[in-house]
Amino acid sequence: MTEATRCADDILANHRDSIDRLDAILVYTLGERFKHTQAVGRLKAEYQLPPSDPAREERQIERLEWLAKEADLDPEFAKKFLNFIISEVIRHHENLQR
Repeated sequence: MTEATRCADDILANHRDSIDRLDAILVYTLGERFKHTQAVGRLKAEYQLPPSDPAREERQIERLEWLAKEADLDPEFAKKFLNFIISEVIRHHENLQR
């Protein structure tokens, strides 16, 4: 193995370590987010509020698109990601109301 290959392997390993840490942060952050959305769902069920709030969802999507641009992340990807999360939250809220 050449010195250049060893250097590339070290750099690759450092990037992968960072990716692994960021994946853990994402998972724990999503877990925390869903704890709060579950609490919201229970509150909505208790007070017979609708499981979704389209106006808020649209504001959140616009906000996430703006944040994505600020973070140099593809806004379309961010929008798809949030839409997926919102659909899961609504599904959980609907299940709580049954």
